[in-house]
Amino acid sequence: MLSRLMSGSSRSLEREYSCTVRLLDDSEYTCTIQRDAKGQYLFDLLCHHLNLLEKDYFGIRFVDPDKQRHWLEFTKSVVKQLRSQPPFTMCFRVKFYPTDPAALKEEITRYLVFLQIKRDLYHGRLLCKTSDAALLAAYILQAEIGDYDPGKHPEGYSSKFQFFPKHSEKLERRIAEIHRTELSGQTPATSELNFLRKAQTLETYGVDPHPCKDVSGNAAFLAFTPFGFVVLQGNKRVHFIKWNEVTKLKFEGKTFYLYEKKIILTYFAPTPEACKHLWKCGIENQAFYKLEKSSQVRTVSSSNLFFKGSRFRYSGRVAKEVMESSAQIKREPPEIHRAGMVPSRSCPSITHGPRLSSVPRTRRRAVHISIMEGLESLRDSAHSTPVRSSSHGDTFLPHVRSSRADSNERVAVIADEAYSPADSMLPTPVAEHSLELMLLSRQINGATCSIEEEKESEASTPTAADVEALGGELRALCQGHGRPEEEQVNKFVLSVLRLLLVTMGLLFVLLLLLIILTESDLDIAFFRDIRQTPEFEQFHYQYFCPLRRWFACKIRSVVSLLIDT
Repeated sequence: MLSRLMSGSSRSLEREYSCTVRLLDDSEYTCTIQRDAKGQYLFDLLCHHLNLLEKDYFGIRFVDPDKQRHWLEFTKSVVKQLRSQPPFTMCFRVKFYPTDPAALKEEITRYLVFLQIKRDLYHGRLLCKTSDAALLAAYILQAEIGDYDPGKHPEGYSSKFQFFPKHSEKLERRIAEIHRTELSGQTPATSELNFLRKAQTLETYGVDPHPCKDVSGNAAFLAFTPFGFVVLQGNKRVHFIKWNEVTKLKFEGKTFYLYEKKIILTYFAPTPEACKHLWKCGIENQAFYKLEKSSQVRTVSSSNLFFKGSRFRYSGRVAKEVMESSAQIKREPPEIHRAGMVPSRSCPSITHGPRLSSVPRTRRRAVHISIMEGLESLRDSAHSTPVRSSSHGDTFLPHVRSSRADSNERVAVIADEAYSPADSMLPTPVAEHSLELMLLSRQINGATCSIEEEKESEASTPTAADVEALGGELRALCQGHGRPEEEQVNKFVLSVLRLLLVTMGLLFVLLLLLIILTESDLDIAFFRDIRQTPEFEQFHYQYFCPLRRWFACKIRSVVSLLIDT
């Protein structure tokens, strides 16, 4: 029987699982891992495939069955973290944005960060004014197709490439003008470097927004950047706290707390899982950017009491150590092959953008942009593609018009308004209908809707009827967030009850320990005095001895049964 159990356990450990990781250029890397393989093993395989040495800036992200995003923890088993059925699908993304991306040692690292920021620009996470947007897009165009050539690039050629959620024709003409007149002669590497330098100066560089509500029930987006903690509301950055001024991060249920030297910021996440993810991201970012050495990293608890809350510890190196390690890289730069992609007019899809080759040391460029009337919700391996508008605004603002009742498409339009992070930021998926709730919230508040979210899993676009059905849920959620005092009282009562239960449990354990030590042969004056009392003798003969005989009898019967079988 024991041999059968051992052989079954061995077969379980030897089982292999297929993993697919989507790279920053939308290509895929597939491998197999053992059941007990740690996240670090998978990450090392991926970095070896990409020929990447400066790998501490990157991570692997996945979505659990509840549509909540997570970063893969390298010290834990991959299979246990995913909690889904194989084959597993994950995404390779920039986790910690470099403070100065232009200062990265190797070109392959700068290239991958360039791909990530280009995705941020396309999906509306990197916000900027029109003049900066035109320059960034021109850098991308120069890196993709090289110098302007009248024979290859007819009038309107920039409209065949999708750089932002939405374009205006005026913006496209400005992009083409900069590419034609100002960037001639720049190599792809130089254009990418200039792109990184410009992107790094923007306020929303490195922002991965987490949707929340403040104590008044107003929508907000929380984010962690290389420079500190950011809160965005509407088109304004309402809070910016440097990392050295953040003293503590804490969460309880759906409530997230950030402690600064003088104030405490309180926000409410949509779900407890989203709040925990927000807290863990904050702990990791603060450790990476703030600490001098990884030896200074400490295990952090989400509560002041040792028996309550979650515990988490950042397991990687910190930014200063990564930079010092990068400075010591001595290898020959990996060979990089660039192949310019020519837009096609006859094909329903147009390709542009970078794509890494499956062979190390090479890279090709191809991102598929579908030409269609609306936006569709796709996997993270393909972009959600808006249609170009004919508006001629000086600024660009992604938003979506209300869908028709008989259609699942959302038509993209552009307005002459300020670029609003509340309308363009992509929320972290936190529940099955998180995107629909965010869109409905903006419609109720009179705000325009954002572009499609860059999702890690498949989800269908909601119809107008679905949006109406979700209206009651969203209003109930907003009303619930409007009563923070009541929530605080309920949390206090639960904390007191939990404290009482834990105290009673500890007292019970101490009582059992005292009985065991008293019944033992330990010769200590304190226990001798207890044994000589009439109460102890009565307990010993009436309760302890019969209970001991009963346990001994049960143990003997179980042992004899095992021997017979």
